Amino acid sequence: MISQRLKQLRQARGLSLEALAAAMGGIVTKQALSKYEQGKARPSPVVLNKLAETFSVKAAHLWSKPTVHVQFIAYRKLSGLPQKEQAKVEGLVRHTLEERICFQELTQQPTAADLPIQACRVDQLEDVERAAESIRKQWSLGRDPIASVVGVLEGRLIHVLQIDVGRKFDGIAAVAYDDSKHVAGAAVVTRRGVAGERQRLNLTHELGHLVLNISKRVDEEKAAFRFGAAFLAPAELMYQEIGAKRAFILPEELLLLKRRFGMSLQALLYRLRDLGIITESYYKKWCVDINRLGWRTREPGEMTPEQPQWLRQHVLRALAEGMVTREEAEKKLGEAIEGSLPLSLIERRAFMKLSLEERRKMLAEQAEKMMDHYKQDSEWKDLQAGDLVEY
Repeated sequence: MISQRLKQLRQARGLSLEALAAAMGGIVTKQALSKYEQGKARPSPVVLNKLAETFSVKAAHLWSKPTVHVQFIAYRKLSGLPQKEQAKVEGLVRHTLEERICFQELTQQPTAADLPIQACRVDQLEDVERAAESIRKQWSLGRDPIASVVGVLEGRLIHVLQIDVGRKFDGIAAVAYDDSKHVAGAAVVTRRGVAGERQRLNLTHELGHLVLNISKRVDEEKAAFRFGAAFLAPAELMYQEIGAKRAFILPEELLLLKRRFGMSLQALLYRLRDLGIITESYYKKWCVDINRLGWRTREPGEMTPEQPQWLRQHVLRALAEGMVTREEAEKKLGEAIEGSLPLSLIERRAFMKLSLEERRKMLAEQAEKMMDHYKQDSEWKDLQAGDLVEY
């Protein structure tokens, strides 16, 4: 299995065979690495340990069989995306999604088997409206605008992955299946650094690719885009708040609608045209104005991108409950974790094996640190002064 793991890890880090050989200090040639990836040779224990060190994984991981099979349902990219960057994106998504699913199991998350993967049949473009309405109803989202798209997706075990990649990449919708071909999890992948309003539609667009089963007679990208817009701005709510027909819309009103629905001005206007609220000619007039004002690349009222929280929340939980070590948690989050932690069972046993004198010394040092903390705490000073707060 090392051939699969090695290639996946190398691609996820954007390394060529030559670059990997150099990163390993030249103890192995790129030709040998190529043979490992093709399954034509096996690395020696020394090389295996160096590979594990280079990729910051355990050596056993390199021999392990992938726990899930990742399938790309949609991969939106322009033809100019370099092959090397494309391979990096694919390797990174496969590796990251598998890691997330392993963490789902570790923290005993609910199963993702009930995700509606390609469950909504689309034989004509108008079917997309009903599909978006159906998913919102199934997920108990009501009719109001969605405050956090990332929160909605992560709550359904659809992992939101943001990657650093060039502008020629748009997004990926991926599903992971276990050995029994059951859905183990899913991911929507977008480029980091886009404005919040564009990010939200990118995410719901990729969600469309996940849930729609699109006939070959229907343009797949148009269907996914319309799903994304309908998911963010349901038709009934748009008619109610904007009107069934509009001959004129002020820029100030559009900006208010942008903040309310969390969509770009261009996407809102496209949605209004799709619903017949504005005419084709009025939509084109607005497109000309948007170009003239330079809003095609950067709009006024730019929103802050939403940040995924699932990984951080569950890593911290696993750390607090002793499922992972601080080192493992910091590695997963890519940052240091502040604050003290309760002793694990192993640490408590080690503490009890110390002599009574050593234990007293450690406890005294901890007590001293706590006193230093309280001396600097303003609320503690108030309590010592007798200034109690009445409720």
